[in-house]
Amino acid sequence: MTTPGLLIAAPASGTGKTTVMLGLLRAFSDAGLSVQPFKSGPDYIDPAFHHAACGRASFNLDGWTMPGALLDALGGKAGDADLAIVEGSMGLFDGVATPGASGTGASAEIAHRMGYPVILVLDVSGQTQSAAATALGFAHFDPDLPFAGVILNRVASPRHERLIRAGMAAQGIRVLGALPRRGDLVLPERHLGLVQAAEHPALDALIAEYAAFLTAHVDLSAIRGAARATPRPAAPSIAAWAPPAQRIALAQDAAFSFTYPHLLDAWRTAGAQILPFSPLADEAPDASADLVWLPGGYPELHAGRLAAADHFRSTLAEHARTRPIHGECGGYMALGEALIDAGGTRHRMAGLLGLVTSYEKRRMHLGYREAVLNVPMAGLPAGRRLAGHEFHYSTVVTQPDAPLAQVHDATGAAVIETGSHRGTVTGTFFHMVAAR
Repeated sequence: MTTPGLLIAAPASGTGKTTVMLGLLRAFSDAGLSVQPFKSGPDYIDPAFHHAACGRASFNLDGWTMPGALLDALGGKAGDADLAIVEGSMGLFDGVATPGASGTGASAEIAHRMGYPVILVLDVSGQTQSAAATALGFAHFDPDLPFAGVILNRVASPRHERLIRAGMAAQGIRVLGALPRRGDLVLPERHLGLVQAAEHPALDALIAEYAAFLTAHVDLSAIRGAARATPRPAAPSIAAWAPPAQRIALAQDAAFSFTYPHLLDAWRTAGAQILPFSPLADEAPDASADLVWLPGGYPELHAGRLAAADHFRSTLAEHARTRPIHGECGGYMALGEALIDAGGTRHRMAGLLGLVTSYEKRRMHLGYREAVLNVPMAGLPAGRRLAGHEFHYSTVVTQPDAPLAQVHDATGAAVIETGSHRGTVTGTFFHMVAAR
């Protein structure tokens, strides 16, 4: 892969990386470039925004769950592009303590592997020359990591910008742009991060505004000129997980949308057919499907509609008599007996598993997961080792069925959310990223 690229990073979450990322993707696309986006880490919301910004599918790159060969194969998606841009996660060097498949999950590891220089987005609110100390620390923390420069964000005034630029110049830090404070350019969020791209009625106009903002205040030519890549032999085509079935009925709507692009891309490439349907519209999964897959999402926001979806529920039960069904996180909850919403109202779910979950008392469950299957699941044999990520706020009221897997976190500590199985139906709280 020789397509030049960059990684957009920050010292911490909440500094404006996403605004910069979306603005750059649209600005370079508007200039006639083919831009390949990526997201560092197991994030299932940001890639949809990337796709909306530049028209190309975005892929996750994660060192903890993905082996090196898979990372290289996914990096090869940029092979026909003019430029690749990776959006980092959390702070540039933030990862878990115990390495996984090929690293700790830090964005810096992805920049190293792809050979991409780092652009650091700095929130400079409440500081002037001191911002250079932060930039200097990040630039030199890892001497082998190429550092392209900084984009200043939330600049209060021209005087504020001059003082910060003076501090950066004194330390030899290149400033690639300075974004004035704009309270109106903020994407709405909910408890799993950004509100989903499909829920924004004016998303295209908002991204266009980001692009105009970036074009006016950063040096696009300098940013493109800073892009680099380390030439490597072409990576073989490799799937994170072979298709679990030939014909896969996939729930896709506002309640079930958290699917990793690299999995669907690999399954389609291998010849599997993806058959979308909407439980919220009370649609049945395709009657010819070999497998029904319910991904994660926000079933708690649509619990009343799901409870009233009698046709969906009856046809799901019919499928389960002879063929497998699998649910991840929100999909797992929807396969259970009931879901209790934040107001304490109990909603009937599919009843194919005994699971009852509640949002009345929220508790965050977050982190990498490694699982060893106790029984077969979705085309995978018992004993197979899986890598994924869990992120939800529900609590388990009851889970009477047999555990699906032995599950551990990134430190090797046992996790009590083991998933469960009953007959042909399986479910997990964690989202699958790769099978090892």
